Amino acid sequence: MNVFDRLARIGVVPVVAIDDANQALNLADALAEGGLPLAEITFRTVAAAETIRKIAKGRPDFLVGAGTVIDADQIAASLEAGAEFALAPGTDPDMIALAKRASLPYSPGIATPSDLQIALRLGCRFLKFFPAGLLGGPKMLTNIAAPFAHLDVSFNPTGGVNLDNMSDWLTTPNVGAVGGTWIATRQDIADGNWAAITQKAHDAVTRVQSLRETADV
Repeated sequence: MNVFDRLARIGVVPVVAIDDANQALNLADALAEGGLPLAEITFRTVAAAETIRKIAKGRPDFLVGAGTVIDADQIAASLEAGAEFALAPGTDPDMIALAKRASLPYSPGIATPSDLQIALRLGCRFLKFFPAGLLGGPKMLTNIAAPFAHLDVSFNPTGGVNLDNMSDWLTTPNVGAVGGTWIATRQDIADGNWAAITQKAHDAVTRVQSLRETADV
């Protein structure tokens, strides 16, 4: 099972912007206690690399990756910190090639059929759909993906996804997992509101399990 299969098996990816790496282990513990031993730490803050490093070293069973990885320095920083995967908001052939050479599992973002065709041609099969809500929602993704559905492609819609609408996304064909910032918000992390993060993680996991159990009936 590759790392993106593991993400899809969990079904929901907390997308995290964190300002203080000293909160890294508390964050990981809060998410894991809620049933989500997983996080995408975005390079939207200067604390990203150190946060990844602390989690990778201190919580080796926690699946930690890097988000908003858009240049060569960030690929290098992700690898050095111990990230197990990386995601980007867009499709950049040079970045895909660089990540492949570095053996870093890399998921580019797509917004159009052209993006999707380029990413697939370069060997990517787990793709971020971003910004999912503003791009037209599940119906838009269904129509973009339809001509490529036979190519074993899986999507991770992010941007505008929340507990109220994640069911719509997870029941969309070829969606493997959803990503969202609502589970561990920047403010909750800054305030040390770990109980709230644990509860939101639990609610998200419960929703995924309920959907999958219903689908199996």
